[in-house]
Amino acid sequence: MFEELSPAQIGAAIIGGYLLGSIPFGVIATRLGGAGDLRQIGSGNIGATNVLRTGRRDLALLTLLGDGGKGAVAVLLAWLATRDGMAEQQAVLTSLAGGAAFLGHLFPVWLKFKGGKGVATFLGILLAAAWPVGLAAAATWLIVAFLFRISSLAALVAVAVAPAVALLLGRPHAIAWLALFMAALVYVRHEENIRRILKGVEPRIGARKAELMGHNGGPPLPPGLYKDEGTPEA
Repeated sequence: MFEELSPAQIGAAIIGGYLLGSIPFGVIATRLGGAGDLRQIGSGNIGATNVLRTGRRDLALLTLLGDGGKGAVAVLLAWLATRDGMAEQQAVLTSLAGGAAFLGHLFPVWLKFKGGKGVATFLGILLAAAWPVGLAAAATWLIVAFLFRISSLAALVAVAVAPAVALLLGRPHAIAWLALFMAALVYVRHEENIRRILKGVEPRIGARKAELMGHNGGPPLPPGLYKDEGTPEA
């Protein structure tokens, strides 16, 4: 499939996707919103969950939309570049762009390669690359979160389901490989969450302040800054 794509297309998809994915919406939103340096708050993660710990739900929503949207934009730009080509060609280029955007979010050059955990970006990329697969992953997250009230567990199950759904729905293999690649990295980034889940000490959605103490991967926040956790570390 790569021989049908020009080096310029491949290079633009990878570099452009990475740079888009590297935009730290959480850091930008909290600074412009007067909430301080997100990397010095809670877990230090740059995703929507940690923004929520500042008490600013509006900024958390902007971060969630931004992190998901940048992945979707990277995929859609690659799709537009190959809209007159074959489906397999489109799938390969969009997968390259999506994978690069995902790496950009996890390892942003602007933040010394210390980024987020990738859940929101994962969903944004899949919704743009193969919306039925993205919807299945999002639905899985909602179901698991409703049943077990653990956002990280919901995220881990959702990303694990996505590659299988891509194959079952007959999507191009490039999409399935993209989903598998991103799922593997999500698991790596959630190593501490997995340990806490196995120990039975992972915070639940809606957990109170006392239940969150010491479970967020960072120092406790000052009084008044604890908020319910309703989104995965993204």
